[in-house]
Amino acid sequence: MKFAAFFTDLFGPDGGIVLALLVPSGLGMIGIMAWSLIQSRSDIRRRAQEGLTAPVAAKNDRKAQNSASLERLVGYLETTFSGGDPHERRLIRLQLVQAGFFDQRAVAIFFGARIAAAAVMGVGTLLALPVLRPEMTSANLWLATIGLAILGYFAPSFYIKRRIAQRVDQHRMGFPDFMDLMVVCAEAGLSMEAAIDRIARELVEGYPSLAENLYMVSLEIRAGKSFTEALERMGERLGIEEASMLAALLQQSAELGTSLSQSLRVYSDEMRNKRMSRAEEKAYALPAKLVVPLTLFVFPVLIVTLMYPAAIRLMTSFGNQ
Repeated sequence: MKFAAFFTDLFGPDGGIVLALLVPSGLGMIGIMAWSLIQSRSDIRRRAQEGLTAPVAAKNDRKAQNSASLERLVGYLETTFSGGDPHERRLIRLQLVQAGFFDQRAVAIFFGARIAAAAVMGVGTLLALPVLRPEMTSANLWLATIGLAILGYFAPSFYIKRRIAQRVDQHRMGFPDFMDLMVVCAEAGLSMEAAIDRIARELVEGYPSLAENLYMVSLEIRAGKSFTEALERMGERLGIEEASMLAALLQQSAELGTSLSQSLRVYSDEMRNKRMSRAEEKAYALPAKLVVPLTLFVFPVLIVTLMYPAAIRLMTSFGNQ
């Protein structure tokens, strides 16, 4: 009654009608707010029960789509830039493995790096030369752009060849040590598989690339390949004939029934002799290689240093006369 009297005083004779309209409207608004709050809480409870299943599934779907797109791109690059020749793809793949790139997408990344390097070198030259050399003609500008783009295209190949040469030198240097450790393990009674695994851990500090390939041999043997086949594959990866000869030696020893430790000892001595021969060859070639720098840089300075005091004395004596 007090509310009715208040509305009557405020709105006059129509105060009761206003009150009758406001009360249902207010109750309806309160009901709507309560319903929305209950719905939001039920949604929160449902998401809490589901956990992260839906976001993880969506994330996995996005990863699967990205992986499929990447695989299509890899296949396109390999097929397009290798001319569709499987032999050429295998050759490039072998070179990349010898360089230390074991990823399955290495061939596509290699071709992609070629294209990217050519584009960067070409566009960079086209944009930089007009600023650095404003007087250059358009013909020379385009010639320099094309030349540097071609250089950028073949730059990854030069890098791969240089990396292969460095790793081959490292493998040749560490292979005699590997053979010595093989002899020690064979005489200690270890099996070849256990010896490979043990030697890989020992060589990881001095020859990390060789240790990596030995560990791959251990993994291939665990996967079911024969020891000889795993060594042959290691010889292809290392790029040296010593590893392939070791696989043939072990196969012949198994077929002929000869002593494995004795065969390994003889082969180890041969590997050490080869390493010593290579070191002596480099030492004998050193004087011939030093002729050019000595003639161009050392001898002129030495001659000037020795003749300068005599020249000063002659000039002084002629000046006094």
